[in-house]
Amino acid sequence: MRENAAAGRMNGMSREDLLALPVAVDLETSNRALGLGRSKGYELAKRGAYPCKVLRLGNAYRVVTADLLDLLGLTA
Repeated sequence: MRENAAAGRMNGMSREDLLALPVAVDLETSNRALGLGRSKGYELAKRGAYPCKVLRLGNAYRVVTADLLDLLGLTA
């Protein structure tokens, strides 16, 4: 997990931001939390290799927040 010491944020989002997320988030939000770029995040999701559970809803991807927080070692 990368930490930006100057901003006190982990992977572009603070702990408080992460814990305030809804039950599922869009792929862009998850990518930001994980420090992934847009292209890499979508590539991983399309291959089924994203590091946490991804739901495909039509043309949209949603990431289960509980899995994301678990991956980051955070608890609600």
